[in-house]
Amino acid sequence: MKNIAITAAFAGALALGGAGSAQAWEPTKPIEFVVTSGAGGGTDNFARIIQSIITKHKFTEQPIVVVNKGGGSGAEGYVYGKGAKGDPNRVIFGTNNAYLLPYVAKLGYKFSDLTPVAALALDEFLLWVKGDAPYADAKAYIDAVKAKPMGFKMGGSQSKDTDQTLTSMIQDATGVKWIYVPFQGGSAAAVQLAGGHIDSNTNNPNENIGQWKAGQVKPLCVFSPVRLAKGEPVFEGKGWGDIPTCKEAGLPLETFQMPRTVWLPADVPADAVTYYADLLEKVSKTPEWQEFVTRTAQTGKFMKGKELADFVAKDEAANKKVFENEGWIAK
Repeated sequence: MKNIAITAAFAGALALGGAGSAQAWEPTKPIEFVVTSGAGGGTDNFARIIQSIITKHKFTEQPIVVVNKGGGSGAEGYVYGKGAKGDPNRVIFGTNNAYLLPYVAKLGYKFSDLTPVAALALDEFLLWVKGDAPYADAKAYIDAVKAKPMGFKMGGSQSKDTDQTLTSMIQDATGVKWIYVPFQGGSAAAVQLAGGHIDSNTNNPNENIGQWKAGQVKPLCVFSPVRLAKGEPVFEGKGWGDIPTCKEAGLPLETFQMPRTVWLPADVPADAVTYYADLLEKVSKTPEWQEFVTRTAQTGKFMKGKELADFVAKDEAANKKVFENEGWIAK
């Protein structure tokens, strides 16, 4: 039933996007950016850089107010968005948790309570170990874990979330088995790895960069079909573009990426969806946005309409398989 709801949500949004109207919609009162994370988190930074770009370039005459609703792994923000049904002045910023959270918990919203607008970037995930760990590459580390099942600890951000999902995918692909240790956010997982309290994590680049600069942790591979973009060296002459893909490194799991997404409440006007999609596409083409994704080592990728629908369908199916195998799906 959840698959049907997701398909219906995108079908409705695509139909709206093609409807058009004689008078194009524009906001006539302040716009509320609802952030489905706490202050300083990745989603918060995502929303605030977009706010600053829109303001700087005067892409709208209306002021933009950012509010954080990060409780329940972001569910608070989506429930808050649901409460503005039909109101296109409440814009919700999230990730793939918009369509994945209802699988693993009974919440006060359904995916059909949201209208998809766009995605602007993909968060990359890397396999990290301690800086002085004896493993030269991902295969060596995987071999060590395989030789000692449940003898190594993998840390991550929360439970039944992206990091634990990726950990489960790695285990499935390689036959290894970790003890998974959840923390309150990727920054905590970074500190725990640097201190040697866990053996590895699957943090985003931006979450571990401080520890990598200090030589406390090191990346083994990135779960992307291609290497990350070249950039300034981070540690001992190596930068993001020097990290092999996990497939290159002998780990048979090609891709795991998390989209940075934007939504509206259900039943908003068709041309409001078009308005925000066009607005965000303008943002994605600015130098400030390009600098942001480069600095945070994200992959800039703007998606809307069918392209976004196809990405979500594939991502949802892959994650759902893990949830079913792990017994996480809420009854």
